[in-house]
Amino acid sequence: MSDTKTIRLGISTCPNDTFAFHAILTGRIQVAGLRFEIELLDVQELNERLFAGRFDVAKASFHAALLLSDRYGVFQSGSALGFGVGPLLLAAQQGADPAKMEDQRFVTLCPGQHTTASLLYSMFYPGCGLLKQAVFSEIMPALQQHRASFGVCIHEGRFTYQDQGLACVQDLGTRWEEETRQPLPLGGILGRIDLPEDQIVKIQRAIRESIEYAMKNRAEAVESMRRYAQEFSDEVLFSHVDLYVNQWTLGLGETGEAALRTLYRRAVEAGAIVQHRPPLVMLPYA
Repeated sequence: MSDTKTIRLGISTCPNDTFAFHAILTGRIQVAGLRFEIELLDVQELNERLFAGRFDVAKASFHAALLLSDRYGVFQSGSALGFGVGPLLLAAQQGADPAKMEDQRFVTLCPGQHTTASLLYSMFYPGCGLLKQAVFSEIMPALQQHRASFGVCIHEGRFTYQDQGLACVQDLGTRWEEETRQPLPLGGILGRIDLPEDQIVKIQRAIRESIEYAMKNRAEAVESMRRYAQEFSDEVLFSHVDLYVNQWTLGLGETGEAALRTLYRRAVEAGAIVQHRPPLVMLPYA
């Protein structure tokens, strides 16, 4: 009988995740005693499956992570966190602003109920319009077709929205930075807090080694990125990676952990989570 433990791993299809996990996806990195069973999904699908307990380890929006803090902790490596990385609030028309609309029956599309993008919109535009959820790749087309007035754009779309004839109302990440003076925590890799500590340490080491491998082998990693991306231009893919994969992806450190504490506090103030919910646990690492 094999002593190998299967770890149910979920990551998103966005380029920063397929770049960071390229070495794990392709078997370049093996972990003694562990086998990864991997699914690649939209970030909101990952959030939903984490709520259902379907993964041992998975990428999640930090909004969802705050709501799952009794069951999941955060790995030091694998996060999307930084300056200039925030979602964009886009409009179908130049000069439109949700806060200034006389008729508040307009629709704003967000990329999933538990995404950090939705949390930011609720923080900065409370009570503005009717909030509806859509897969992130459907938001810009909906704005172009005037099926919504505003949309919160994530992933590659922040580099291509102008080509689609759309207007940027506000960079929600810039607003976060101005108000907090901290990098914006978008999402991270969560792990079940009841996993054995030796497994957690092995998984953390594998994630970091996979990121380091991709950083040293960018031309190779692009093959995994192309396979799952919404945009196929290498320039756009690497613009995405260069923005979202940084020193805090390798390790959150004190700065990243402080930003997560601020997100927790701001989410409580906005009523997005209840105050008695425990803050995020940082998982042990060697």
